[in-house]
Amino acid sequence: MTPLSRRVFAGAAAASLLVGCAGHGTTRTGIPRHGGYPPPGPSRTPGPPSRTPGRAAHAPARSAPVRLRIPAIGVDTPVIRLGLAPDGGVQVPPVTAHDRAGWYRYSPAPGQTGPSVILGHVTVGAYGDGVFRHLARLHRGDRIVTRLEDGTAAGFAVASVRTVAKSDFPADDVYGDVDRPELRLITCGGPRTGDGYLDNVIVFAALSSPSP
Repeated sequence: MTPLSRRVFAGAAAASLLVGCAGHGTTRTGIPRHGGYPPPGPSRTPGPPSRTPGRAAHAPARSAPVRLRIPAIGVDTPVIRLGLAPDGGVQVPPVTAHDRAGWYRYSPAPGQTGPSVILGHVTVGAYGDGVFRHLARLHRGDRIVTRLEDGTAAGFAVASVRTVAKSDFPADDVYGDVDRPELRLITCGGPRTGDGYLDNVIVFAALSSPSP
C-alpha cells in the first residue's frame, strides 16, 4: 500500500485525535466513541505520496515494521498494521491483554523519507497499562529501534516529546513534509475524563542509523 499524500494528511488538521485511550468512553473494539485517528477528510481517499524530483531513485525499499524497541522505557513490542476504520477514522490497535503497537500503513515505512506513524495505547481498559504507558518519560537522544519485515532495522533518536491538547493537535508538525526519515509515536496523556484523556503525547524522532 502507498502512503497518504501530504495534502491528504493536511485534511486531518481539524479532526480530534483520540487514539490510545482504551477504557472509559470506548467501544468494544477499543476505538473511542468520538472517532479514532484523524480521518483523511470527507472528500479525499488514500493516494501516493508527493515526491521530490530526483529522490525516487535513491529511496529505500518499503518494508513494514514488525517490532519496536524503546530501551529507555522498557518497550519491546510486536507491531501490527493499521488501516482505515469503516467510519473513515484510522484504526487503533485492538484492546487485548497482550497490548501491541500499530503502524499506520498509509504513512511512510520507517527509514523512508517522511514521517512514519506508530500508535499505541496508554491504557487498555480492564487489562491495565498499555504498551505506550511511559511514552511521556522519553528524553532527547533516547534510542528507538524499528525492526522491519525484510530483516533490516531503522534506528531513531528522540528529538522532542510534546504533550498537546487533543483540541489543538499539531497536524502540520506531525504529518508535514520532511526531507529525511522521521518517526512519530503517538498515545494519549494528560488528565483523564469519563471519555478518556484530554491530551496526546507525541514523540518526534529522526533516523540515526539505518541498520543497528
